[in-house]
Amino acid sequence: MEDSNKTWSGRFSEPVSELVKRYTASVNFDQRLAEYDIQGSLAHAQMLSEQGIISSGDFHAIQQGLQQILEEIRNRQFPWLLELEDVHLNIEKRLTALIGDAGKRLHTGRSRNDQVATDIRLFLRTAIDHIIQLIKAMQQAIVDLAEQHLHTVMPGFTHLQVAQPVSFGHHLMAYFEMLKRDTERLADCRKRVNQLPLGAAALAGTSYPINRERAAQLLDFESVCQNSLDAVSDRDFAIEFSACAALIMTHLSRMSEELIIWMNPSFGFIQLADRFCTGSSIMPQKKNPDVPELVRGKTGRVNGHLIALLTLMKAQPLAYNKDNQEDKEPLFDTVDTLTDTLRIYADMLGGVEVNQAAMRASALRGYATATDLADYLVKKGIPFRDAHEIVAQAVQYAERKGCDLGKLELPELQAFSPQIQADIFAVLTLEGSMQSRNHTGGTAPEQVQIAIQQAKKWLTADPDSSRA
Repeated sequence: MEDSNKTWSGRFSEPVSELVKRYTASVNFDQRLAEYDIQGSLAHAQMLSEQGIISSGDFHAIQQGLQQILEEIRNRQFPWLLELEDVHLNIEKRLTALIGDAGKRLHTGRSRNDQVATDIRLFLRTAIDHIIQLIKAMQQAIVDLAEQHLHTVMPGFTHLQVAQPVSFGHHLMAYFEMLKRDTERLADCRKRVNQLPLGAAALAGTSYPINRERAAQLLDFESVCQNSLDAVSDRDFAIEFSACAALIMTHLSRMSEELIIWMNPSFGFIQLADRFCTGSSIMPQKKNPDVPELVRGKTGRVNGHLIALLTLMKAQPLAYNKDNQEDKEPLFDTVDTLTDTLRIYADMLGGVEVNQAAMRASALRGYATATDLADYLVKKGIPFRDAHEIVAQAVQYAERKGCDLGKLELPELQAFSPQIQADIFAVLTLEGSMQSRNHTGGTAPEQVQIAIQQAKKWLTADPDSSRA
């Protein structure tokens, strides 16, 4: 039986086996590139026409045919065929069936190698723009919640042990900063995504008098890839995006871990809305934080995709190899996982209920103002190391007595240092501790408010400014 793929089968004396067809085909997953493939083909055809490589009549026939195919795809009426291997051949075969020889001329001056590289870059460029907007929506949810809790005291932790009191708003804004860096990384990554490989053809370029810069202009690419071998074989841009995505998911996983801990009744700092939780099949009292737990788990999935892409590329000689077909599924799943996670996270943060009393009680249990007492003594002229030792002894005494440092009587505190006076009690309050850290980046509510205003300004800035 003659192989149905006339695009390249003329070289072979026997057909490809059905197993090999299934094993090598990518159309089941790369068909999601269809609209980008058509977008790239339209620009390529226009450039060919402008350069006199194909006639204007052929160009208009190609335009009409591709528009019909696009409508068929959007209406789920397009006949995807496994034997045609991939999205590119499926569209080309359908185009030829619709418009005849004009459809066969579309592939002049290009290869599937530079074609697929272009499609992936178009797809990823769009995905990056969408993901940046989703990150900003989550940042807005963080800002809204932080602004409600400028004065809410919680224990700041190191080693998951109570360290110093902080504003809950300040704690939340730490995640805003992480996500801000994430958007900056994505915007920078986008610059390298937004380079056109089309025109590199199979690996060496083409003998036709093409105008790559015109094709780049039509597709809104910032520049063209400068080396044809690199253009068709490079997947750095996909790896770089995956690294950015892994970092974003890592940040979301860290926040998820905190939400899970804070929701535990032993902490009781927050409650998540019921729609983000599930119950137990046998324990009716349970309210399980399923969404944060899944975010934590899906982070491993995205990290795995990054390693898969790095491993995919590590031993490939120049130029294009069939291995590169394996870039799409991890890349697509990374985009989908990150997109869904960001979308659900912004909604979830909007439904967080904060138990201010529990946060305050936890800060009081952990001697969170011990450092403030040490700082007070230093300001009285005692060397810090000596002050540290004095406070450590005071904490031991308070532990034995079962009370916070601020609940000790003045004579009790003076037993550890005569430098301690009545003004110490303003220092030992949780609010006093927070307010004393009134500098850029500090936890004083005044500084948190400034950070929030700066964040709001950044969120409403010109989105193109991040690409400058």
